[in-house]
Amino acid sequence: MNRHLLLLALCQGLFLSNNVTFIAVNGLVGLELAPVAWMATLPVAGYVAGGALAAPLVARHQRAWGRQRTFQLGLLVALVTAAICAWAVLQRSFWLLTAAIFVAGYFNANAALYRFAATELVQPSYKEKAISWVLAGGILGGVVGPNLASLTRDALDRPFAGAYLALTVLALLAMLLMQFIRFPPLTQPGQVAQTGRPLREIVRQPVFIVAVAACALGYGVMNLLMAATPIAMAQCGHPFSAAALVLEWHVIAMYLPSFFTGNLIKRVGVWPVLVAGLLLNGVCVAIALAGVDLMHFLAALVTLGLGWNFLYIGGTTLATEAYRPEERTTAQAAVDFCVYATMTFTSFGSGALVTTGGWQAMNLGSLLPLALLAAALAWIRWRRPTTAG
Repeated sequence: MNRHLLLLALCQGLFLSNNVTFIAVNGLVGLELAPVAWMATLPVAGYVAGGALAAPLVARHQRAWGRQRTFQLGLLVALVTAAICAWAVLQRSFWLLTAAIFVAGYFNANAALYRFAATELVQPSYKEKAISWVLAGGILGGVVGPNLASLTRDALDRPFAGAYLALTVLALLAMLLMQFIRFPPLTQPGQVAQTGRPLREIVRQPVFIVAVAACALGYGVMNLLMAATPIAMAQCGHPFSAAALVLEWHVIAMYLPSFFTGNLIKRVGVWPVLVAGLLLNGVCVAIALAGVDLMHFLAALVTLGLGWNFLYIGGTTLATEAYRPEERTTAQAAVDFCVYATMTFTSFGSGALVTTGGWQAMNLGSLLPLALLAAALAWIRWRRPTTAG
């Protein structure tokens, strides 16, 4: 692995540390501060909704300023909004907390592009491995995020205010690492206008549609279940330390396979990997429906993490076949917009489902997007995919 790819993987780890901390505490803080219980995951939804709305803006900024400057701006936004979140918790302001997390979506949209930027740091024949290795940095987030939330829970006067404040330190560290990464220049806007295809033409390709379905629906189901896990476990009488343990192993399972998923795709192809990811999601639902003991939560979330890895890396790899180099910022923004739009719906829906229907109902509800993904995979399997020229 080259030095720049290693530094980007570390930045990915810090990004996931931020996100896992958000997942661990946002729902619980929201449950305490929200006017009504079903709004508990509104801060979680705000983070991904902010990412969805920021995705086109981030694409424009990256074309104008390049990868590194835009990534640094995203980290600055992460730093400032984390400090505001801590203040909001101390002031018991649900709406200030939600607004700050919504603005932090700009950072979320930026950092989601680390995996695409990784392909620009290596030769084209190594793009699958580059995506995998950078996403493998998320293992750091699986360890740091839950433990950071636990250790800083009571650091300040209000529970979890210290966790948000600790995220400012992670943002500063990521800014330092990012300063040493040298990204190749992106295609200039004038070149895109001359040679790039319209977005509507790119998104109509079967290969692009299935890539988006794998990324968006895979992430949506994962987010639906993960965002509600701390609340569901609290409802079932489990302590926060148990929820932190489950989230830790869930995130490790999300990113540990990244060390070999790229090689697996090169060896057997992307379609079998996507099917394996779909099947693992089905196994997760079956385990979750079987009971609410700690081991049920742990086994279900670990299986969910494995399934997400195959779907997300497989979908991302498939997406790179649907666009030309001069189209990458536009196409990548379209992929992530769809991912964030789906996550926004599932983030908010998870809170409503788990507080009104319970853990079982929410898992049954996840079968619908899995069925849609199965249909998309069957469709691409029986027709010849169209790749970018």
